[in-house]
Amino acid sequence: MYIKEISLENFRNYEKQKIELNENINIIFGNNAQGKTNIIEAIFLCAYGKSFRAKKDSELIKFDKNTAKVEILYKKTDRDGKILADIKDKKTFYINDVKQSKMSDIIGKINVVIFTPDDIEIIKEGPQRRRKFLDMMISSLKPNYIHLLNTYNKNLEQRNNYLRQIKFENKKAEMLDIWDEQLAEYSYKIYEYRKLFIEKISEKIQDFHNLITKSGKEDIKIKYISNSKDKKAFLENLKKSREVDIKRGFTATGVHRDDFMIYINNRPVSIFGSQGQQRTTILSLKLCELQIVKEEINDTPILLLDDFMSELDEVRRKSFLENISDNQVIITCTDKINLEKQNSEYFVEKGICKQI
Repeated sequence: MYIKEISLENFRNYEKQKIELNENINIIFGNNAQGKTNIIEAIFLCAYGKSFRAKKDSELIKFDKNTAKVEILYKKTDRDGKILADIKDKKTFYINDVKQSKMSDIIGKINVVIFTPDDIEIIKEGPQRRRKFLDMMISSLKPNYIHLLNTYNKNLEQRNNYLRQIKFENKKAEMLDIWDEQLAEYSYKIYEYRKLFIEKISEKIQDFHNLITKSGKEDIKIKYISNSKDKKAFLENLKKSREVDIKRGFTATGVHRDDFMIYINNRPVSIFGSQGQQRTTILSLKLCELQIVKEEINDTPILLLDDFMSELDEVRRKSFLENISDNQVIITCTDKINLEKQNSEYFVEKGICKQI
């Protein structure tokens, strides 16, 4: 699949902008703070229904304006499509001019894989960042997973509220059985999804790592850490930790605590890996994501590289590019880069993007 055209209206620092893209590599360059990442953000918004950097929707609207719009025309192997994001007090999405009742309805219509310099946090930061990576990948491919996550989180919030009511209002602890049963059910289902995708990553990550490092001397493994592998055991753990949960006022057991760890030569790369190893690990992980999405949708996802190429040395850059030959690629960078493959180039300055 690929994006044919992006139209922006009062989005970030763009007043009116139309950008036609080619099916191969599109290089968007210019100085910092001119609007390059805003283009990547607009695409991501129409793919996932939210920004990967803005905390409030109002941040997406041009200063002194009340509304913003992003429209994307895309082509899949079997059909053309259009997604419109209308941003006011809240976001409204339209697919082929039909208003969508839920934001989650648009997820999976445009399949993208994004690389940013902040992706190193998947390795360096805590479990929440790694769960977010995993949940976003699965959500874009399995619509039911979004429903499971939302239902689980709703039940988790209700249980936590009741834990505090037990602590401060002397409510009956036995009532927790209702939420415990539901958490056990949804926690296991979410675990099954995550386990499957971790296994898919595990099958591919060594090959991609070897291609990038060119050495074959690093044994890389990924391990999923969860206490939700068995519904019965999970339910028992919930009951065992009930008193502690009441004292703390929150639930300490469940898939909201899951994690995965990546090891190079049996040592956690987050702790013992060099900066180069950590960057290579992220590349390997993201290339796994790219390949998994491709296999799941039977089409090529769109690759978004936001100021990412500058983070790589020449060897890693070349190895990386060799593995994305079939995808539409949209690259932002501060300096014009020369690539052997066919590409289109765009220069961005003060919210104006011009093809050169």
